[in-house]
Amino acid sequence: MKQRFGNMIQENLPLAAHTTFRIGGAARLAGFPTSEEELSAMLLAAKEEAIPYRVVGRGSNLLFDDSGYDGLVLFTAQMKRVVWDEGGVWADAGVSLTALAIEAAKRGLAGLEFAYGIPASVGGAVYMNAGAYNAQISDVLTYSRYLTKDGKILTRTSAEHGFGYRKCVYQKTGEIVLGAYFALKKGDATELRTVCEKRMASRREKQPLEFPSAGSVFKRPFGSFAGALIENAGLKGYRIGGAEVSEKHAGFIINRGGATASDVLALIAHIRAEVLERYGVLLKTEIIYIENPAHI
Repeated sequence: MKQRFGNMIQENLPLAAHTTFRIGGAARLAGFPTSEEELSAMLLAAKEEAIPYRVVGRGSNLLFDDSGYDGLVLFTAQMKRVVWDEGGVWADAGVSLTALAIEAAKRGLAGLEFAYGIPASVGGAVYMNAGAYNAQISDVLTYSRYLTKDGKILTRTSAEHGFGYRKCVYQKTGEIVLGAYFALKKGDATELRTVCEKRMASRREKQPLEFPSAGSVFKRPFGSFAGALIENAGLKGYRIGGAEVSEKHAGFIINRGGATASDVLALIAHIRAEVLERYGVLLKTEIIYIENPAHI
C-alpha cells in the first residue's frame, strides 16, 4: 500500500500521539485520506491485500491496544469539507464537532450548541449519537452519506439510523460514515456564542480536561449516573498504574502519565465489579477498545 499511495500512508505510526488518551502502540500502516474517493481507494486496497483495517476519526473515544494495530488504521481527520446553506450545514466525517458548533453559532444558526466542547469528529459523533445537555446528534441530523462494504456510496435518512442513547445503525453494519447534513434554525449569533462559551466553561470546571482521557468511560445507566455511582463507591482517585479515576469527575479515567491500555482495562474491570457489588448496576462502557487483530 505504501508504494500505491505514497506519503498518504505512513508506517509504524505511534497511535498514542493520535488519540486523546495518549495510549496505544504503533499501527503497522496508517492513512490520512482527504476525500471520500481517497478513503474508498485505501479501503479497497486493504481488502485486495487482505490487510485488516479500522476507520477512526479524531481518536477521542478510543483505547488502542498496547501492542498497537497490525494492519491499517485510517484517520478521517483530513476529510474536512463543510458546506453551509440557509437551512443548515453539510460536514465531512473528519470535521471537528466543536469547530462546527462554534461556526454555526457565529452564523446565527441554532441547534449545535450542545456539541460545543465534545472532542469528536462528525463521523464519530454520528456513529455514537453523541450528545450533551439533553440533546444529541439525532436531534439535528437530516441524512448521512456512507460507504458500504462493497465500495458503494449511499445516503441514509435520519429515520434509517436506528438512533438511541449512544446507539446508531452504523455500530452494527460496519459501514463507514462519510459525512452528514444537519438541519439548523435561525437564531441570534451573540446569544448562541454566549451559550457555547458558558457550556465550555462548565466543562472546564467539572471535567478533567487538563489530563489525557477518552471522555466519559461509561454509558449512563437507567435511572442514575455512572459518575455518581463510582464516586459513591469511594473510587475517586483509585489508580492502577498510570490510569486513575478522576478526582474531579468520577465518570472519567485519566492518564496520569505512562498509563497503558492494560492499566485502563484493569481499572474499568475493577470499577464495574465494585459498582455491581454495591448497587447491582452493571456499567456498560462508552469508550471503544480496539484490540490488535494479530491477537484476535
